[in-house]
Amino acid sequence: MKILYFAWVREKTGISKEDITLPDDVGTALDLIGWLSQRGGGYADAFSNVDSVRVAINQEYANHDRPVTDTDEIAFFPPVTGG
Repeated sequence: MKILYFAWVREKTGISKEDITLPDDVGTALDLIGWLSQRGGGYADAFSNVDSVRVAINQEYANHDRPVTDTDEIAFFPPVTGG
């Protein structure tokens, strides 16, 4: 699975992207957020408020309850505002 981090999510995690093998007990985007948070450090900080993190799966906005697979590209970013 490829994970991309944008804006302050990238700043807090300290990386812009990574490739991981999806753990067996991770089935949704929310599960993935929980798993990433357990890594501690910047990950715990980046995902401390789940409601402030948006997710895209394979370049489509998705809800946190959407299923994820090992072949997906996941992007995490803050809410986007117009202007």
